[in-house]
Amino acid sequence: MGIEIERKFLLAGDGWRAAAVKSVRMAQGYINDMAALREGRQNASVRVRIAGDAAFLNLKSRELGSTRQEFDYPIPVADAEALLALCVGGRIEKVRHYVRNAGHTWEVDEFAGDNAGLVVAELELASADEAFERPAWLGREVTEELRYYNLALAERPYSRWRAEEQA
Repeated sequence: MGIEIERKFLLAGDGWRAAAVKSVRMAQGYINDMAALREGRQNASVRVRIAGDAAFLNLKSRELGSTRQEFDYPIPVADAEALLALCVGGRIEKVRHYVRNAGHTWEVDEFAGDNAGLVVAELELASADEAFERPAWLGREVTEELRYYNLALAERPYSRWRAEEQA
């Protein structure tokens, strides 16, 4: 069983750009929606993602927080394109930048489309209590805030947030 331990943060600056070692354009959608999870009709999100020239089908358990079950399977890009047409809610478009800092690789997602203007950093850890250095460009932690999850952004994109929500 796959377990993902991930922390999510807003950014306090763009100093991360100089440390980016790779960037990959991504498009993704969800076979199910937030309502199915909220109402308990499903216990996992089902995501289709095209990342560069690769594609994946991903399932994540619905727990809020840093630790969740995750299953990720490579699929043909043509299949992913067909599955994206079946997705509900909006499509997530972003560029993922891989940023090295103090022995860790951060994933900085710079959103486009309906979520343009939102930039978040994620860090996968080996354990929930693993120590890590907080880079100067890192802002407030939002791991526990559901609205920053990609599935939530597909349902209610950043462009629809009130100004005080975006602040």
